[in-house]
Amino acid sequence: MANAIYVLNGPNLNLLGTREPEVYGTETLDDLKQRCVRKAESLGLSVDFRQSNAEGELVDWIQEARTKASGLIVNAGAYSHTSIAMLDALLACEVPIVEVHLSNIFNREPFRHRSYISRAAKGVICGLGGQGYELAIEALASAISQAKAG
Repeated sequence: MANAIYVLNGPNLNLLGTREPEVYGTETLDDLKQRCVRKAESLGLSVDFRQSNAEGELVDWIQEARTKASGLIVNAGAYSHTSIAMLDALLACEVPIVEVHLSNIFNREPFRHRSYISRAAKGVICGLGGQGYELAIEALASAISQAKAG
């Protein structure tokens, strides 16, 4: 588990930079990965950064994080609003979890205002673009440090 955090990204996040830049910005998924790696390294953490359009694969990775990660960041994209399977996997995950959304989900269509997976998260960051990932890493670093001390 050596201070590794998983950063899991859901459907359509592979299209960042070209998909609705007025909503999601112009950073690509690789830009976000590099941002996460730099932030994590500055805090003594490593990052396992992944993206999938497949709900089952995301569930498998969440289950994997139970034993291989010290913390978990999840941007489940549209699955945030639909996936009870992801919620169940996250509830079984015994590491701190932070949910991230690039856009402000409360400033969008009403169906995006409810996230099933929020129930399993220590916190939710939305509307801050890529900076939200960095803030989530800072929060996890703090939670991991407290857990080791405690």
